[in-house]
Amino acid sequence: MQQGIMELMWRSSHVSGGNAHYVEALYEQYLDDPSAVPDEWRQYFDQLPRPEGGASQDVPLTPVRDQFYQLGQQRRTAHVAAESGEGKKQVKVLQLINAYRFRGHQKADIDPLGLRSPTPVPDLDLSFHQLSKADLDTEFQTGSFFMGLDKAPLKEIVGALEQTYCRSIGCEVMHIVDTEEKRWLQQRFESVRSAPNFSPDVRKHVLERLTAAEGLESYLASKYPGTKRFGLEGGECFIPMMDELIQRAGSYGTKEVVIGMAHRGRLNMLVNILGKNPSELIDEFDGKKVVERGSGDVKYHQGFSSNVMTPGGEVHLALSFNPSHLEIVAPVVEGSVRARQDRRNDPVGDKVLPINVHGDAAFAGQGVVMETFQMSQTRAYRTGGTLHIVINNQVGFTTSHPEDSRSTEYCTDIAKMVQAPIFHVNGDDPDAVLHATQVALDYRQQFKRDVVIDLVCYRRRGHNEADEPSGTQPMMYTKIKDHPSSRTRYVERLVKEGLLSDDDAKAMMEKYRDDLLAGNHVANALVQKPNKSLFVDWTPYLGHEWTGHADTRVEMKRLQRLAGKMCEVPDGVTVQRQVAKIYDDRRKMQAGGMAINWGFAETLAYATLLDQGHPVRLTGQDVGRGTFSHRHAVVHNQKDGSVYVPLQHMADGQPRFTIHDSFLSEEAVLAFEYGYSTTAPNDLVIWEAQFGDFFNGAQVVVDQFISSGETKWERLCGLTMLLPHGYEGQGPEHSSARLERFLQLCAEHNMQVCVPTTPAQIFHLLRRQVIRPLRKPLVVMSPKSLLRHKSATSSLEELAEGNFQMVLPDQGNLEAQKVERIVLCAGKVYYDLANWRDENARDDVAILRIEQLYPFPKEELLDAIKDYTNVTDVVWCQEEPLNQGAWYSSQHHMRAVADMLRDGLGGKLKFAGRPASAAPAAGYMSVHTEQQRQLVEDAFNL
Repeated sequence: MQQGIMELMWRSSHVSGGNAHYVEALYEQYLDDPSAVPDEWRQYFDQLPRPEGGASQDVPLTPVRDQFYQLGQQRRTAHVAAESGEGKKQVKVLQLINAYRFRGHQKADIDPLGLRSPTPVPDLDLSFHQLSKADLDTEFQTGSFFMGLDKAPLKEIVGALEQTYCRSIGCEVMHIVDTEEKRWLQQRFESVRSAPNFSPDVRKHVLERLTAAEGLESYLASKYPGTKRFGLEGGECFIPMMDELIQRAGSYGTKEVVIGMAHRGRLNMLVNILGKNPSELIDEFDGKKVVERGSGDVKYHQGFSSNVMTPGGEVHLALSFNPSHLEIVAPVVEGSVRARQDRRNDPVGDKVLPINVHGDAAFAGQGVVMETFQMSQTRAYRTGGTLHIVINNQVGFTTSHPEDSRSTEYCTDIAKMVQAPIFHVNGDDPDAVLHATQVALDYRQQFKRDVVIDLVCYRRRGHNEADEPSGTQPMMYTKIKDHPSSRTRYVERLVKEGLLSDDDAKAMMEKYRDDLLAGNHVANALVQKPNKSLFVDWTPYLGHEWTGHADTRVEMKRLQRLAGKMCEVPDGVTVQRQVAKIYDDRRKMQAGGMAINWGFAETLAYATLLDQGHPVRLTGQDVGRGTFSHRHAVVHNQKDGSVYVPLQHMADGQPRFTIHDSFLSEEAVLAFEYGYSTTAPNDLVIWEAQFGDFFNGAQVVVDQFISSGETKWERLCGLTMLLPHGYEGQGPEHSSARLERFLQLCAEHNMQVCVPTTPAQIFHLLRRQVIRPLRKPLVVMSPKSLLRHKSATSSLEELAEGNFQMVLPDQGNLEAQKVERIVLCAGKVYYDLANWRDENARDDVAILRIEQLYPFPKEELLDAIKDYTNVTDVVWCQEEPLNQGAWYSSQHHMRAVADMLRDGLGGKLKFAGRPASAAPAAGYMSVHTEQQRQLVEDAFNL
């Protein structure tokens, strides 16, 4: 405590006591002209929080005092000013100022190669506003323009506007509706003409980071010519940009920064920012195996984490692993950030910063970008604003013509949908890059909204180092061939200004090269002994072999107490009639007076996990109620529209229970929840699809992350997917959750695919997912009609004393010796089979349910059928067509178990189901009914 107080006093001592008058004078200077104060003071004033509900920008007091003094000296006479020609021109000048704010970016010098076709901008011509050169020496009011002067000659006003909006930064902020945000941004750019005076030390540090960026690329190019590395040449300013973002974020008190980016510049980022040892990178280039288990992945997909020191203390950095599927990592990063913020109880987003790095072609082309922006301010997915950086090479693979790559003026225009400010900056002007970076981060910290930096640069080589780009971009690469690097240009600039010599610059490069060759870390802020409290400890979840067993029992009294609590609704909440009936029924279930249904068992699973200290997060379309109205975890007050969530009121100090209806997205939302679950191993994290087949809008997330993330990157994930599945005549799009696709992806115990058919089974399955220390994705083919099926019920005793059974044995009280046929099945079809058997008195057929299709429970299945020694036939029955469902992926497991029962029995395994079909299900109820009748009969009579 004492140390904390001393640290606070030390950090604030320069603005207290005897320094107050000095600091006030500096602040007055800063408000008048930010470039007039030292760099460290400008940065301090830039980061001052805005007053709650106050003015958007403070004003200097000295001019106000002077104005009042002058008024007092003048004779006070009331008059009406006649409208004059000068007055009309004054209006035109103010319109000119606004025109620069709206369209100055179109004239800005943001393309290092000069390939950008200049767009005629008539709004910026004096004549457009009925002004002329004859007016240039006339003084006009500057209005809201942050020029530092109330009045100035027109030529000075135009000069300041040109410097602010038409040089190395093209600023787009006028699409922002909020006036306070807009004025804040205008002040930050206009007051310094978009070019603050950085101190020599700051600029030398920028050069040092540029040297690191260029030095690594040069070294790799000479040592591994033609080897793919997706180098950063042409966009080296990205490294000083990232360095500034992290250091400045740390000065705000940020504790974690999570970064997502594609291949371009990733190796440079790993070595020069995150501190990956260059020798490790060299081993990867040499092809040495660096993982003991799994497939591994190419070096430019690898993630990394480390701690770096900043002015505000130690900061944990995490670079997310990602596949070649561009932009899909962005929502994964957001999910990881939200989990970290929840862990830190940081709902505003002060402690964890998301940074997503994009390519220009992908940013404009991939739909998941829009989805990620759309979630940025929603309750379920907001993270306090994301800093987006576009490494704009002006070419995507071999496509560079804007008429082919997009229909918008800029690749960043999609960001305007959420009113994010966009800063286009010339990647060959490190000072401009630094300024845009500082403003972007300060804006995010101030307003907790997304912001975009468009780093306009180029790609010195092809898409990868083995490509020859001049075949498709001859004019571009003719220019690039003779274009000096950003570092070369910056060195010339600093030498010309007398800040260093050529020898100093050469020595800087030689030192970096020496450190690389020696295998030293070259990220200069790296902490060698990191503070482990800054990140999640995964140790309890590592090294566990697969097991399907876990003790998920709950003592009966405790179970009933929790069941009663989850049914409590305060008197002031008026519950809708049907919902009230559901809660009344649940109270009867809690008392043992009514059989337990699915909604009760599922909700009680959440209650028990909360009671044991596990947070629960459930999102998806309509999850509060449930697509099929079975859950009603969120109660809506019929009087005032407020909501009450009983599971959030189970006990004082309980873990979080988060439940949100998602916006209408699958891809970004599922990716978000994957990111969340990889960062919150103690939580039960669930995404529920509205209908199971809707997950296919997020197939890339399943393929590239959920099914393969562990084997590629050793990333553990305990995400649960609830996918409503079942053939009930609802047509091709609302019947199948595409079970076959998941089973095809199953190998190496990478995930679990389960089809529970009773309330007790879902209760224990959800509990098993968290109670076990094993972390594997869980895919659940959840029911629809079974939610209320009269036979699909359980008892409180089954919840209290049972466990998840991977195979449910026959429930027909058959004499084992009479059984001649075994029917194996999964899911809802069991109840149709059991009903047919009862109606036809077939006591020679045993029906078993395989509730976990992967990992396939061979031992459990053999144990369930071992007493049927007179069996001659084994049938697999499924509702899905022959080419879908579990048949092709699981039949070899069933044959193997049948052969264990009797040699050769597996070869007689038969199929009962719908014929092969291109569509999952029939669109006509009559066809569905006939197919269902036939497959059930086939199971008994084939």
